[in-house]
Amino acid sequence: MITRRAMLLGGAGAAGLALAGCSAGYAPAGTIVSGSFISRYRQGVRTGWSIVYPRGHVRARLPVLIALHGRGGDHTGAYESLHLDRYLAQVIGNGARPFAIASVDGGDHDYWHPRHAGDPAGMVVHEFVPLLAAHGLRTARFGLLGWSMGGYGTLYLAGVLGAARVAVAVAESPAIWHHSYQSVQGAFDDAQDFDTHAIFGRQQRLRGVALRIDCGASDGFAPVVRDLRASISPTPAGGIEPGGHDSGYWRTQAAAQLAFVARHLP
Repeated sequence: MITRRAMLLGGAGAAGLALAGCSAGYAPAGTIVSGSFISRYRQGVRTGWSIVYPRGHVRARLPVLIALHGRGGDHTGAYESLHLDRYLAQVIGNGARPFAIASVDGGDHDYWHPRHAGDPAGMVVHEFVPLLAAHGLRTARFGLLGWSMGGYGTLYLAGVLGAARVAVAVAESPAIWHHSYQSVQGAFDDAQDFDTHAIFGRQQRLRGVALRIDCGASDGFAPVVRDLRASISPTPAGGIEPGGHDSGYWRTQAAAQLAFVARHLP
């Protein structure tokens, strides 16, 4: 089942959202098309998704940025919490090339990699990307953006697929660790799962991907993110800025991150 709803700024409710995250100078947001499918890779789980189209570009043949949500979230967080539809309108209004943003459910704490209980990474590559292509979006090369758990997923998927498929990747406050014993419960099946799908030690796989990594200075992940940024050459865009591990900080970075994506999507 697919639903569509226009997200036009200007009403009282929209003004409240603007105060929550968007600055002056935003343009009217576009249209969100949503639906769901039964995912074979997630072992038969009904999986929700949404596509955010810029205003005036519904069903246009656009490049696409795939957004991966954080732990405990779902596909709606990209626009209900981070308001990426409104920041997208803002950066396009400032002259950036139009693109769509697509989000999909990845599970409460599945961490966007193959697990005993399912494979959300395989779902993205083998089910969601073809769905986006069927909606007319350009998917030969695409972008990835994720926060927290989704930040890890962005780095993992960009490394697995490489620059041949992923043009640009933005990881904000990625949930990453040096060692399995440091990770939170449920993030990995066991130490072997952690080692098989770790980011450290595989940074060379990100070569050729336009990369931005951000993290709040007071975020508990900041020390590890500093280490990751220092281990990658050339140093990724972004940096360690004031803020914590929350949607308030992520919204402060959204406009710059989407402008970065627009510059690097094919």
